[in-house]
Amino acid sequence: MTKPLRQNGRSHANLTSLNDELGRSLPCYIEHTFELDDTTYGLLFPVHIPVDIVAWQPVDDDDGEEPVLATEEEIDAVFEMASEVLAKHDLLLQRTALVLTVVGDIPELDNIDDLDDADEDDEDDDEVEELVFLDSFVDDDREYSICVPLDPMLIVVRFNEDSQPELLSAEEFQQLEPMLPSLESSLAEHLFDDLD
Repeated sequence: MTKPLRQNGRSHANLTSLNDELGRSLPCYIEHTFELDDTTYGLLFPVHIPVDIVAWQPVDDDDGEEPVLATEEEIDAVFEMASEVLAKHDLLLQRTALVLTVVGDIPELDNIDDLDDADEDDEDDDEVEELVFLDSFVDDDREYSICVPLDPMLIVVRFNEDSQPELLSAEEFQQLEPMLPSLESSLAEHLFDDLD
């Protein structure tokens, strides 16, 4: 069984910071670099633990609900409340670039519930990302849950002339896409081996 990421510490890797268009930064470890057509590319791994906020919405023709990733607007609206909820677990929620992250220790998998309400016979189960439930809250009569994705978040970047990471254009990503599965698979095995 895959372990949740309690710590993203990677003492051997180099540090960098990825910035978005809003001026937010995401501290990352440089896990791997490679050259292609005189350009240096890299795979980054966030220093702190990525989390998702999901909103629960009714399922058509069903009495149940399904989780949907919160939009940027929803995150803006509930960020303060989500921060207060996680503070009760000694976790600090951060509005970092690309993804929300938390600072602190995530409980052992046995002590938290898997967010897995999908039918086991659902043909789309393989496409549903595994999430580990941390806590939930209600805002404006809508329930939200804060979860840790179990799959490691690896970010593909280009390094500019100043050795600063930049997100790829759609064209660059398409060019690199064929080689990414083998790179990510190899690195993911390393990441979880180090957590054993």
